[in-house]
Amino acid sequence: MTTDQFNEQYAKVQRGAGFIAALDQSGGSTPKALALYGIPENSYSGDEQMFDLVHQMRSRIIASPSFSGDRILGAILFEDTMNREIDGRSTPDYLWNVKQVAPFLKVDKGLADEQDGAQVMKPNPGLDELLGEAKDKGIFGTKMRSVVKLPGAGLQAVVDQQFEIGRQILAAGLLPIIEPEVDIHSPQKGQAEEQLKAAIHAGLDSLGDGQAVMLKLTLPDVADLYRDFVEHPKVVRVVALSGGYSRDESCEKLAAQHGVIASFSRALTEGLTAQQSDEEFDATLDAAIAEIAKASAT
Repeated sequence: MTTDQFNEQYAKVQRGAGFIAALDQSGGSTPKALALYGIPENSYSGDEQMFDLVHQMRSRIIASPSFSGDRILGAILFEDTMNREIDGRSTPDYLWNVKQVAPFLKVDKGLADEQDGAQVMKPNPGLDELLGEAKDKGIFGTKMRSVVKLPGAGLQAVVDQQFEIGRQILAAGLLPIIEPEVDIHSPQKGQAEEQLKAAIHAGLDSLGDGQAVMLKLTLPDVADLYRDFVEHPKVVRVVALSGGYSRDESCEKLAAQHGVIASFSRALTEGLTAQQSDEEFDATLDAAIAEIAKASAT
């Protein structure tokens, strides 16, 4: 990726209207994503066939006339998707040069076992190699997910790890999305979000001069809870995950968070099926994108 291209994508992601599409279901979540898309688990065998099918689904979404840079700023990809093609072009190249959508890559290797009410990310010794490969293939930024279920020491460990790896990603020349997801079913969700806010402030303070990150956060219980981050000089953009809420509920909650935009996965693909005609598919996707873009514009 050239410096000019990176700067162009940075400006779009930082100031553009629209949202980030999360198309990064990995090995564990792929069967569920395919089932929702109308392809049951008993209709394919083995990972190779599964990933072929999910790439067909993602390609259909990305190639749809509804999916373009006028409403979508970026798309988060799974590593397998980065290494495949759409219409004869590598997926990152197709996203930017055909659709004007900045490509991001999911770089974590999944979650460790729960400890102290949270799950940090599993060790990732091959990350530097992956970041180099991603940059060579035109990837702009990264995404990595941890999960918080309760306030406490586990939450702090999640944030510390997110920012530690975030600095590694910045050093590789990519823009990290910091994602410490708070479980929407947590019995102490509000308290966890208050602790998370303070921990993220400290993490931002630890960044060097000229360094900035994106934040991907669970839709909070309190309106404008993360407004500080929207206006923070070391935050490029604050995006929200749907976290299991339906699209309607996600959009309603998002509209109350001014300056925060969506980065939805299941809420984006809700209602899409393999059995739909192209016209039905495109119309369903167009309606979803319109609803999410509208909620992201508040």
